[in-house]
Amino acid sequence: MPKGKKQGTREKTVSSKSAPSVKSVGPAFVPRIDTEIAGVHFANPVMTASGTFGYGREFAHLIDLNSLGGIVVKGISAEPMSGNPPPRIYETESGMLNAIGLQNVGAKKFLEEKLPFLRTLQTRCVVNVFGYSTEDYVRAIEILNGGDGIDAYELNISCPNTHCGGMVYGNDPKLTEEVVAASKRAARFPLFVKLSPNVTDITVLARAAESAGADALSLVNTFVGMAIDIEARAPRVSNITAGLSGPAIKPVALRMVYQVARAVKIPIIGIGGIATAEDALEFIIAGACAVQVGTANFYAPETSLRVVAGIRDFCKRKRAHLSELIGSLKVPGNLAQK
Repeated sequence: MPKGKKQGTREKTVSSKSAPSVKSVGPAFVPRIDTEIAGVHFANPVMTASGTFGYGREFAHLIDLNSLGGIVVKGISAEPMSGNPPPRIYETESGMLNAIGLQNVGAKKFLEEKLPFLRTLQTRCVVNVFGYSTEDYVRAIEILNGGDGIDAYELNISCPNTHCGGMVYGNDPKLTEEVVAASKRAARFPLFVKLSPNVTDITVLARAAESAGADALSLVNTFVGMAIDIEARAPRVSNITAGLSGPAIKPVALRMVYQVARAVKIPIIGIGGIATAEDALEFIIAGACAVQVGTANFYAPETSLRVVAGIRDFCKRKRAHLSELIGSLKVPGNLAQK
């Protein structure tokens, strides 16, 4: 079905005495905030991050899902996964630790039970894909290829909350190339690759994913962290370590987006502590053509829509289209190569 959103119009009668002259105000500027990634058109650059928005329907009674640029559903594997035992979430200073462990219904049930609802929406649907081996990733994609209504895949090679797979691929350039190339060959839809920040040089992994055929990059996933209950002298989460997200990681995630934008030619989707339009615009000016809102969905589900409105207002005030802001950071000449 068509994904474009039709907006109704309403006529308003204004008397000649109250109507301002065209010369006095000039033409109204209507900014374009749509963006395109690997041939997929997004009405605006704001998506919800995988693992923070369920399968989308869970938030349908809270916000207008059609006003989002895209929904990235929680990680889907070939077979259902129960995830890690509780406790799995712990609130930290300016952030959150989570070790859910990729709990999901599996690819077949996703097609049968979750995708039909997503297909009724005008917003784009991106399916995050996870596996423990290259064969797992390919198998999940082959099953998902049978679903109409999917616009792209987001290959999760960076999850720090599982004991094998995931981050193992995201830390090794050769394994990154292997799993991205195999997944790209199998994929019916464009392939975005989600990178881990838990590496020495993220540009090395970014180039590896690009050379293997990635259509775009999502960065970054969570940082490995932990918390301890000093009274019990026990970890706060059952997995011992967990993924740190939220405002605390934004400065580091922003730096990584800036570095990768200068290292690759494919589009970048920025993630990490985004809770306001200003946060999102920082990522866009650093080089991202879209962003994802994650942790903020837990405490303020309307955050994504406020970010969309804020980006539109900023562009209107600056009389600039979104495309003019992407990668527009002004860097002094002597620092251009840093």
